[in-house]
Amino acid sequence: MGISVDTFFLKPGGQGTLQAQIQQMIAEGILSGRFHVGEKLPSSRKLAAHLGVSRITVTLAYTELLANDYLTAKGRSGYYVSQNAPVPPKYTPVQRSEETVNWDAALARRFSDGDFLAKPPDWREYSYPFIYGQADRTLFDHANWRLCAVRALGHKDFDSLTGDYVDQDDPLLIEFIARHTLPRRGIAARPEEILITLGAQNALWLTSRILLGHGRKAAIEDPSYYALHELMRCSDASMTPLRVDKDGLPPESIPDGTDVIYTTPSHQCPTTATMPVARRHDLLKRARELDAMIVEDDYEFEMAFLGAPSPALKSLDKDGRVVYVGSFSKSLFPGLRLGYMVGSEPFIREARALRSLVFRHPPGHIQRTAAYFLSLGHYDAQIRRMSKALMQRRKTIEDAIEANGLTVAGRGVFGGSSMWMKAPDHVDTAELAKTLQNQSVHIEPGAAFFSGPDRPRNYYRLGYSSISADRIPAGIERVAAVIRAC
Repeated sequence: MGISVDTFFLKPGGQGTLQAQIQQMIAEGILSGRFHVGEKLPSSRKLAAHLGVSRITVTLAYTELLANDYLTAKGRSGYYVSQNAPVPPKYTPVQRSEETVNWDAALARRFSDGDFLAKPPDWREYSYPFIYGQADRTLFDHANWRLCAVRALGHKDFDSLTGDYVDQDDPLLIEFIARHTLPRRGIAARPEEILITLGAQNALWLTSRILLGHGRKAAIEDPSYYALHELMRCSDASMTPLRVDKDGLPPESIPDGTDVIYTTPSHQCPTTATMPVARRHDLLKRARELDAMIVEDDYEFEMAFLGAPSPALKSLDKDGRVVYVGSFSKSLFPGLRLGYMVGSEPFIREARALRSLVFRHPPGHIQRTAAYFLSLGHYDAQIRRMSKALMQRRKTIEDAIEANGLTVAGRGVFGGSSMWMKAPDHVDTAELAKTLQNQSVHIEPGAAFFSGPDRPRNYYRLGYSSISADRIPAGIERVAAVIRAC
């Protein structure tokens, strides 16, 4: 029995080459059980005419499936589903009775009711996406990233691709971070003092599990990274939110008895305030008085396009009490989920052991691809390209904000990729965001960044890393118009 040619169609916007799409289409048909062993496929000529592709494309797809034992060829009669093709499992779904588990009693902890910022999956379809922290495909060097990924798949790197590092990391990536990335922040570190993480958030989680616990006290900025609130709650430590000012976290506000201080001195999250060098010294002095540890989240230092950034807090630390957290999420792309943590060797030793209990290490192929991308100079070229674009967008958004009478609550001294905004007191920016979505505008409400029950609801964030400069003015006009109508 033959499989009808009408069964096959190419999906609009399908990923990969036409050959790959045809291979996937046939493989999915076999794996799903729609195509059965022994059934004949349409001839390459007939399928090519039906799909509107060249015959050689179909022939190559068939040949690849033949090599992988999905198909078999019978002389001149054509291609058939192979006897050795993967067979879909046969099962009868179990009809479950009504669940009787008392989940209120069964769950020892809850994580789903915490603060988060919803990022619509179709945000790229918005006309005015003032979204923060997402990659701009027009700025990313996809061609060279792909070449680095292919190189990392080569025979020479077979061990880094397939091996289990156990609790270690790619030595090439560690070497680049130690020799090139950290010196830009004034930090000197040995390989034993560096740990690769699944982004900055993973690094913050590791620090909370190692440095905090029942009876410990943590000081965090208010407002601050919204996920940090939940990390503190899950650590069983007591948390003291400290209101930031135009220069970031005031050291004198840190209460006695504090064990760990979380801070974002270079680009305060989310206000983007930059902590002056004098205050950084005061913060280290206060931590020394308290014998407290400091976790420095330097998540956006590469975005300093308006001037050289201030030295990292870690670079000024003589006691070894600062744990430095960096990330490639903003400078490369967030889906990479690759960051790093720098600290004294005893701390990194514990972090490495804890990480190995959870996921051992970030995937070796991702680490090696990133190492090639960085070491071959592609990363620096991308940073220069991004900085130029962000500088233009920064000027455009500032001009548009001023022209429309909106209020800026915070802007980075050296750059960054967002503006922290304040609407009139009566405006709930969560409702504002919903209204703007209907006009193809995305903004981020600010309430989630604050601590406590009486959170201000009139703040919002405008990211400009993923919106082209020519779209910014019209988008800001729409934001201003809706605010005026509130």
